[in-house]
Amino acid sequence: MTGIRLTAPAPGWAIDADVVVVGSGVAGLTTALRCAAAGLATVVVTKARLDDGSTRWAQGGIAAALGEGDTPEQHLDDTLVAGAGLCDETAVRTLVTEGPDAVRRLIDTGAHFDTTDTGAIALTREGGHHRRRIAHAGGDATGAEISRALVGAVRSAALRTIENALVLDLLTDAEGRTEGVTLHVMGEGQHDGVGAVHAPAVVLATGGMGQVFSATTNPPVSTGDGVALALRAGAEVSDLEFVQFHPTVLFLGADSEGQQPLVSEAVRGEGAHLVDASGTRFMLGQHELAELAPRDIVAKAITRQMHLQGTEHMYLDARHFGAAMWEQRFPTILAACRAHGIDPVTQPVPVAPAAHYASGGVRTDLRGRTTVPGLYACGEVACTGVHGANRLASNSLLEGLVFAERIAADIVDGPRADPGTASGRPPVVNPAGTHTVPLLTAESRTAIQRIMTRGAGVIRSAGSLATAAEELEALQRAAAAADEDGPKDAVPGVEAWEATNLLLVSRVLVAAAREREETRGCHWREDRPDRDDAAWRRHLVVRIAPDRQPFVSSTDSAAFPPVRPRDPADPTDTALSAGLRNHPADAPEEP
Repeated sequence: MTGIRLTAPAPGWAIDADVVVVGSGVAGLTTALRCAAAGLATVVVTKARLDDGSTRWAQGGIAAALGEGDTPEQHLDDTLVAGAGLCDETAVRTLVTEGPDAVRRLIDTGAHFDTTDTGAIALTREGGHHRRRIAHAGGDATGAEISRALVGAVRSAALRTIENALVLDLLTDAEGRTEGVTLHVMGEGQHDGVGAVHAPAVVLATGGMGQVFSATTNPPVSTGDGVALALRAGAEVSDLEFVQFHPTVLFLGADSEGQQPLVSEAVRGEGAHLVDASGTRFMLGQHELAELAPRDIVAKAITRQMHLQGTEHMYLDARHFGAAMWEQRFPTILAACRAHGIDPVTQPVPVAPAAHYASGGVRTDLRGRTTVPGLYACGEVACTGVHGANRLASNSLLEGLVFAERIAADIVDGPRADPGTASGRPPVVNPAGTHTVPLLTAESRTAIQRIMTRGAGVIRSAGSLATAAEELEALQRAAAAADEDGPKDAVPGVEAWEATNLLLVSRVLVAAAREREETRGCHWREDRPDRDDAAWRRHLVVRIAPDRQPFVSSTDSAAFPPVRPRDPADPTDTALSAGLRNHPADAPEEP
């Protein structure tokens, strides 16, 4: 345990449950539905509305070996290639073998996928896939349909939900076992202000952290809250340096910030071409799959062309689709482009890479368990080992489905999961040794995003990362100084808590990116342009020391060692999981 918590008022209200799920995307709602079906008192906490997370923004679809002639083994092979040597093969095999049935259960829940004239599920291709295995809905509105079906099922099951609630920190008992979360409900309702949900099992399904960067496809709520909570609770995180930049995001101008419109990889899957201003296809000869190469390869190729030609974007040309195909297959993208004055039926679409997906996150085993007893993680917030150094297109929704079901099964079968019973150990809100994190001002959010975009964006180097680390540390020192001197510039509240979370995950990301001195997957070091399997075909694992400094260790191979939960009965047990090697150069400085 780190003893670190956000500065926040004490909880003014509390409710009890068997399980609390934080997040309402495909991972969170699937977990909640499975737990509730087993008779467990389940509470869903979500930062905005139930359908307001990243899932509903997913366009392309969900990957699974559902088509004739396709097999889980072929899906596994494509996933391993995209992961650039860092996928945990056991985790990938779990994903691809359990995936098809998980998709069928999603259909049974009420999700409607597009079908062919014969009634079979319509399948398309995306980058890195050698077969058509992407199921989609509403043309390019797959996430919205999945969200609709799951939210409807949650409403029908009358699950208890707390919307517009920002999770703050993990609650534990006196021995360090999970006992719930503290949270802040924004706006009036049944609960308001800071409160708590007491539960012996907490599932983090909080989504990504794309708001670390200035331009991202992620919604505004994606501020890394789950990763930050887990770090403060003492959990290990892994592979945070591997942030996937989607190659084709609608270019709205060099100064455009915040959530940017995505142009799905499925557009290239249906035959669109990447071209420069002269109309030349530059992906030919770069990879056997050309425009359908894995995302890291396409993003790098676009970035190289931009640098070579001194331009701020490239183009996606799908004029040959014709109006009917655009309107039927990609109505969401067509509307977004036209809203910004671009008609893809008659014009090439300007595109550039933007932050899209965190391949890393809170390290888990194959049952979603973290290194903190009773704390689980699922979906983008988690690192199961499935994605390696670069996520294969449309594997994210599948991962959320498969591992959500595994988490629910583990909780239901667990020793503390008798429906309607509590652990009998009251949570300790402020245990001995607790110290709070100085909060940042709301304005710090923009500063963090610009620091990270300059220093840890698509292209990185030792120099850019060192500058980013120094600037992030300066923000933390300034917050600490303001906290000591008073009056505080930052008062507890949503904007301050989000900025503080962004700073923590940014510092950990930069620490890992500085350590990995190679280029692999979506981690591109211009000063270390080659992949180095001998030295770096291994995972970096980070935890936070009590002095809030990142502490980096590595695995011995591409396979994850078993997750080793801390012994709650031993307060001195702060060791990392067995099989990890400390990196002395990155050890925290003595206070």
